[in-house]
Amino acid sequence: MADEQQFIRDGLQRSQIDEFFADELGRAGYGGMDVAKTPMGTQIVLKAEKPGMVIGKGGQNIRELTSTLEAEFDLDDPQIDVQEVDEPDLNARIVADRLANALERGWYFRKAGHTTIERIMDAGALGAEIILSGKVTGARARNEKFSAGYIKHNGEPASEIVDFGQAVSVMKLGTIGVNVKIIPPDAELPDDFQVAEGADTSGLQPTTEEDGIDELIADDVDEETVEELAAEAPDEAAAESPPEEPPEAVVEEDVQTPAPDEEVEVPAEETVEEELEELDEDIEAEAEALLEDMDAGEGDDE
Repeated sequence: MADEQQFIRDGLQRSQIDEFFADELGRAGYGGMDVAKTPMGTQIVLKAEKPGMVIGKGGQNIRELTSTLEAEFDLDDPQIDVQEVDEPDLNARIVADRLANALERGWYFRKAGHTTIERIMDAGALGAEIILSGKVTGARARNEKFSAGYIKHNGEPASEIVDFGQAVSVMKLGTIGVNVKIIPPDAELPDDFQVAEGADTSGLQPTTEEDGIDELIADDVDEETVEELAAEAPDEAAAESPPEEPPEAVVEEDVQTPAPDEEVEVPAEETVEEELEELDEDIEAEAEALLEDMDAGEGDDE
């Protein structure tokens, strides 16, 4: 069997086992599992809020789970180890199941979401996020988000550090998906930093923008290295600089100046302007003549 097919088969088998434990151990506060194949068999570590209910009286429940794993999932000599969850409010799987049960019992989704977020943060979590998807109040489905603190959504921290849990709440209007993300208190995020208190800073000097490059590298580079770099700099600059383009040729045109006695033709635009000025003068003269005739006619009538 190819490696890719083996990976797919192992992942599918793991999902089926996880779903089986979630159905069988829901009342015991199932908080997830870890599966590891060893030469002695398959080691399964269960996390539960109530380990006593998982083991059962005299180990009866644990033996039934072992026989079911051998028969239905074809596991070689499964060995189940049950561990108690120290802080259930920091386990995303348990929190998601609790919230889904609260919604099924009739809790209003906003009250249930805010109450759950407060319990997670009171337990010491660095951040938490709850997303409810489905018909939470009416016939139209939507998403409702409740968040607090600091949460990572992508990259390696989102898959390695963030604890993710999912559950389903069956309501009259339809199912509601519950997604819970929690960053535990002891998580080491890649962008965290610490300030050292009481450190000796007597030998350190602050640098400013006015400090030149020579002053900054004086302690690390000797004089011979600086001279070698200076000698190689012109050659590198010449190699990197693009070739200079030849200057464009300047075309000289012969401009002929007219002789003093030679008549110069006036452009057509200037001729039109002069004609318009003469026409305006003629119109003004005619208007003045008309005004004089009118004044003379009025004097004769009197």
